[in-house]
Amino acid sequence: MKNCNFILIIILSVLILSSCKNKEPEWTELFNGKDLTGWTANEHPGSFKVEDGLLVANGPISHLFYSGDFNKGVFRNFELKAMVKTEPGSNSGIIFHTQEQPYGPLLRGYEIQINNSYERPGDFQELKKTGSIYGIRNVYYPTVKDNEWFELSFKVVENRCEVFVNGTKVVDYIQPDNPYRPKNDMLKVFSIGRIALQCHDEGSKVYFKSILVKPLEKAKKFDLLVSKEWDDKVTKMELENFPLIDFHVHLKGGLTIDQACENSMKLGINYGIAPNCGLKFPVTNDKSLYAYMDTVKAKPIFRGMQAEGREWVTLFSPEAVSKFDYVFTDGMTWTDHKGRRMRLWIPAEAFVDDEQQFMDELISKIESVVSKEPIDIHVNATYLPAVIAAKYDELWTDARIARFVKVLADNHVALEINSRFKIPSEKILRKAKEAGVKFSFGTNNSGRDLGTLDYSLEMKEKLGLTYKDMFMPKKQNEKPVLVKGLPAKITG
Repeated sequence: MKNCNFILIIILSVLILSSCKNKEPEWTELFNGKDLTGWTANEHPGSFKVEDGLLVANGPISHLFYSGDFNKGVFRNFELKAMVKTEPGSNSGIIFHTQEQPYGPLLRGYEIQINNSYERPGDFQELKKTGSIYGIRNVYYPTVKDNEWFELSFKVVENRCEVFVNGTKVVDYIQPDNPYRPKNDMLKVFSIGRIALQCHDEGSKVYFKSILVKPLEKAKKFDLLVSKEWDDKVTKMELENFPLIDFHVHLKGGLTIDQACENSMKLGINYGIAPNCGLKFPVTNDKSLYAYMDTVKAKPIFRGMQAEGREWVTLFSPEAVSKFDYVFTDGMTWTDHKGRRMRLWIPAEAFVDDEQQFMDELISKIESVVSKEPIDIHVNATYLPAVIAAKYDELWTDARIARFVKVLADNHVALEINSRFKIPSEKILRKAKEAGVKFSFGTNNSGRDLGTLDYSLEMKEKLGLTYKDMFMPKKQNEKPVLVKGLPAKITG
């Protein structure tokens, strides 16, 4: 009997030890809701206060470091969840793997950006939105609104950081062993260190009501999902505030929204996903437009509208169209002088009886589209049907190029650099840049392969484009469809 009891005790002890060993680490609250116990501010301590149980960042630039007893204030692998709210025009951030310094921007560690509407005064325009790993993997689309509480969380394991906004993953970054970093950013790498909150400047007010942390065990490093060369190329652009965005993505060839989002995070390219909207297309009226929007809400993407055919303006209301972040169209569908409806990408429907007459009609149609339709971007620009495509440089004469560029500049419509068709030519793009036209990048994929914007990035380098040359979606009250309205009818 004694032996049985002894064996039972041993079994119970093993089970208890095993249970303890496999027990999930618990969350620990770093902010007590009463005061700043466990936190230490640097340059301007008054920039951080506790008001009505909330930790408030508001005042001159400063940082608040967690220096409490939990984990001795130092973290390597961990998860963090914070409940955050911003006022309009506010900016903050949560920095990790950092260390105390008396003043200035923190040199060490990564910052998870908090910015829903802040643009920054002066010459520099801040484009990076909430959820960005600041300057390393940027999010350019707004995921949440000001004056609303949201959960910002991130998980750091060895050389990987996943960022979530309200539970939706917006960044998944795996750092290579020797990442590209300019001299002043050499310490922006995974290491071990403190967690800090940022107060960006006076007039910027951000609230925190909970900051939970859960330490994680040491783990094996993650393998890169892209080449080191691509990682370096993307990081260089991100650090330069260059918005690496493909605004012309379609869910075609079996590509799903989740696959597109996963590819976006793997490559570091933000996507704008657009349905085809027009007569005999998937989205044909306000009802189907709203139904589409329901399928992509809360997804980490821009929402674009590809307006198809010249009659699209009669099918939708301005209020419905304004739900999209931006609208684009092309000059590939129109009716010629003989009343023939043409779709230039289909050889049987591209009627070219006389090359010069066709080109004169084409440029006139493009001028009508760009000047009359409330669009943000002209895509597939300068496309020619297969029967005359080989004469592109000959047929796009200087006079036609001048008319094309002028109508874009006069109407503040951006020009797509299309990586699928490799258009417009470098010559036309240079003329557009000289005229002050903004640019966008686009794939216009026909299947699941979205590529890596090779032609767009080649032209970026050749033209010396910076973030100031690039299109970004307009604010709601500035959208062309609300400013210009929809014309009653467009023929041709």
